[in-house]
Amino acid sequence: MKRRYLEGISANILLLGIVSFFNDLSSDMIMPILPMFITTLGGTGFTVGLIGGLRDSISSILKVFCGYWSDRTGKRKIFVSSGYLTSSIFKVFLAFSQTWLHVLVFSGMERVGKGLRSAPRDAIIADSMPDERGKGFGVHRALDTSGAILGSIVVFILFWLFGLSFSSIIFIAAIISFFSLIPLHFVKEERKKLQDINLRISLKNIPKPLRLFILISGMFALANFSYMFFILEASEAFAGKLSVGVPILLYILFNIFYAVFAIPFGTLSDKIGRKNVLISGYLLFSLTSLGFAFFRSLTAFVILFSIYGIVHAMVDGTGRAFVSDLSPVELRATHLGTFHTIMGITALPASLIAGLLWQIHPSTTFIYGSVVSSIGYRVTHKQRVT
Repeated sequence: MKRRYLEGISANILLLGIVSFFNDLSSDMIMPILPMFITTLGGTGFTVGLIGGLRDSISSILKVFCGYWSDRTGKRKIFVSSGYLTSSIFKVFLAFSQTWLHVLVFSGMERVGKGLRSAPRDAIIADSMPDERGKGFGVHRALDTSGAILGSIVVFILFWLFGLSFSSIIFIAAIISFFSLIPLHFVKEERKKLQDINLRISLKNIPKPLRLFILISGMFALANFSYMFFILEASEAFAGKLSVGVPILLYILFNIFYAVFAIPFGTLSDKIGRKNVLISGYLLFSLTSLGFAFFRSLTAFVILFSIYGIVHAMVDGTGRAFVSDLSPVELRATHLGTFHTIMGITALPASLIAGLLWQIHPSTTFIYGSVVSSIGYRVTHKQRVT
């Protein structure tokens, strides 16, 4: 059964999945406690939005340039390795933050590593399984998220059973992240010729269907504000030690559903089309945000965080596979970088708006997400992207 489940999966995808497993084990020891870490250092809801938005935007500004340079030089692996190393180094600095401004700087610089690696890594994945890209990205996302699950479990144990401080947990996470560099040594890179392309022409000549999809995805990204607001909403519903423990457990639940459904939805998108899976994900996110706006019980949070994980399983890998489908092979990393960049840049105003609305009332943040994502659903449903 296990052999049949893994049949046809490229070794590169498994290796990159293991890399992401260790990196996300580390990152997700930090992510569920990061919003609480910010507030303990004097940050407000707007501060959380600023840091959450910048984390995505700073990395994403680099993604299109690194994707372009990867296509131009014909090299992928050097960008991937540099990206994971950069992230590991700045996680160490993050552990020693004394104010929320330190978190702003070091958390942002840690995301520079993501900007270096994402587009070239996704291009390797796309090239490794050209006939089943949805499945390939699904496998990668599943391993990535499995590491996130384990990381969230570890952080819960370190906090709940051993009583470690946020700073100590982040430092341990930073050390673990260096192990993600080992499997990269075995990734095989296909030699490509130097490309005589320039960034301006590459961006100008994006195929119309891809340009339309990136525009629609940007609209959804405007609604898809930082995950930290979902964590904060759960944190404020409980008191004492539970205000940290329960959100971590809910974050674990989110990642479990993400990991379990990533491969099935990736495979489903290979069969019924990317658009059908994506618009269903957009609609489900709208309903999930609406649920967070009006329900605050533990039962409601269990249901909503589970659905939130399913939404990510439907949208994340499928979107990357769709961009790969619509891109010419010689510009695949550039176009993946463009996609990531638009998503990340849009994440900044999305999270800033969410933070401002949070200052008024937390429910308004989630109502905003629901309304904007429902608009994205309607636009996607009407447009023809093939």
